[in-house]
Amino acid sequence: MSRRDFLRAAGALGITGALDPARAADAPAGKTFRWALPAGETGFDPAQINDLYSNYVVSNIFESPLQYDYLARPALLKPRTAAALPEISSDLRTFTVRIRPGIYFQDDPAFKGKRRELVAADYVYQLKRLADPRWKSPIYPGIASAQLIGLAELRKMALDTGRFDYDAQIEGIRALDRYTFQVKLAQPSPRFHENFADARPFGGVAREVVEAYADDIMAHPVGTGPFRLVQWKRSSRIVLERNPGFRDDFYDARPAADDARGQQILARLKGRKLPMIDRVELSVIEESQPRWLSFLNGQQDTVNVPLEFIDLAAPNGRLAPSLARHGIELDRVISPDITFTYFNLDDPVVGGYAPEKVALRRAIALGYDVEEEIRLIRHGAAIPAQSQVPPLTSGYDPAFVSEMGEFDRARARALLDTFGYVDRDGDGWRERPDGSPLLLEMATQASQIDRAFNELWKRQLDRLQIRVEFKVNQWPENLKAARAGKLMLWQLGNSATNSDSDDFLAFGASRAIGGQNFARFRRPEYDRLYDRQRQMPDGPERDAVIREMKRLFVVWMPYKIHCHRIVNDVSHPWLIGFLRHPFARDFFKWIDIDPAARSRA
Repeated sequence: MSRRDFLRAAGALGITGALDPARAADAPAGKTFRWALPAGETGFDPAQINDLYSNYVVSNIFESPLQYDYLARPALLKPRTAAALPEISSDLRTFTVRIRPGIYFQDDPAFKGKRRELVAADYVYQLKRLADPRWKSPIYPGIASAQLIGLAELRKMALDTGRFDYDAQIEGIRALDRYTFQVKLAQPSPRFHENFADARPFGGVAREVVEAYADDIMAHPVGTGPFRLVQWKRSSRIVLERNPGFRDDFYDARPAADDARGQQILARLKGRKLPMIDRVELSVIEESQPRWLSFLNGQQDTVNVPLEFIDLAAPNGRLAPSLARHGIELDRVISPDITFTYFNLDDPVVGGYAPEKVALRRAIALGYDVEEEIRLIRHGAAIPAQSQVPPLTSGYDPAFVSEMGEFDRARARALLDTFGYVDRDGDGWRERPDGSPLLLEMATQASQIDRAFNELWKRQLDRLQIRVEFKVNQWPENLKAARAGKLMLWQLGNSATNSDSDDFLAFGASRAIGGQNFARFRRPEYDRLYDRQRQMPDGPERDAVIREMKRLFVVWMPYKIHCHRIVNDVSHPWLIGFLRHPFARDFFKWIDIDPAARSRA
């Protein structure tokens, strides 16, 4: 079968609506969950994505061995495709996972009419894909730093020969039998098992699907999860439908005894077959006002209240009576995330490690008023950050205070003056120490909220007599450029996928350049601390190492960490069981829709 005939066959079968959008558009609604994303996705290949919005889709199509209990707080891991929790060796270097038999991939032409069972080799294959240079995986640096034995050598061989050998046996990841795989690390890693709940490194992926779709794999996700992709219009519309071949799976959870909301949800849904909804319709609405109005009009089932409307929807953190009268509910939680602006340390203007370059970055950070951002733009829905480590993750200390969270415009001006960033020609703007113009270029997007942040940044920098220009592009394009080191500055956020702060500490690890390390920060002392904390159990000794890593961020200032966001989710009464989990992204299967209540509304 030719590639063209293969793709035509896939479309004819309606396997993926990216090939057959009419099928999805005309499908009966049934129980449909509708949700608007504030930014575009990048695609749906677990090996190639690292953005939150793509991850929501990927995590509901592909299945990892473990998952989070949806209602348990604090977060609790439990089996998903695994028969039990991983067996972990006493030296914390070997992790053995047994997969349950009888789990099958959704039907796809790549399987040539056969029903394809999920096996251990599918997890081995996906983990190896992260190391394949062809896929440019942004999460490979994090996995590589875990030092899976033989994986780096396999990647180097591919770089040298131009071919990645997926059949090569390495000690670091191998299938012991049809349903058992094992991961071996060169160094102990007390928290590595938390990766087994993330569908990006550990989503079961069938090799024949990747080989069939090749470079189109981002548009053809084929997993074992409860949903399948049936339509995709890039940065506009994504439609998922219930996977008809999904196995029997039933609602169960362990909310805390004093969690009234969780206990209520469990009592209502316990024992129900999953998924409970038939269809998921995701729309990308970047502008806050139409996204909010879409919710108010009943076109979206839930929304994280846009910043501009928090005072109307949740004044003083309580649901507005006008919304409560319609049965709308508010869920307000601190998010395990950070928002930040990074400086590209390879850039000739803001980069480098010379004293005057460090002084420039520290001055910009000191001269930025985060409290003003929280008050005027975020309407109180955030707390100032003191470091790169977010709440609800290991190493977070609410009592920790640093210059990262300090605002002192006088000190900022003094730093600039001392290191030669002065106005030499009298035009009101500072020049660089060599007399050349000092002009910052900040990447941004075109939405109204982005324009508000741009105005705030310009106002703050004007007061320091520093000129700035804003370069507008779509969010996915900015993300690609950021990873390639092509942006000088960009403001964005990052959310935790587990309770380990390692992903955030990796923001400064040199091996994570091209992935989490947007700033392209390289310091041997930071790398040594990063490797050391990875091998340490949680506790006071690891906390002390993490404090030193926080201090190094203040010393070199590769990032200005802004704040940790407070999420205000409001939901219509016909949405049942929705409760934002701090780490899980696979929540579509845990919710239900009451069509009668929606019709009445």
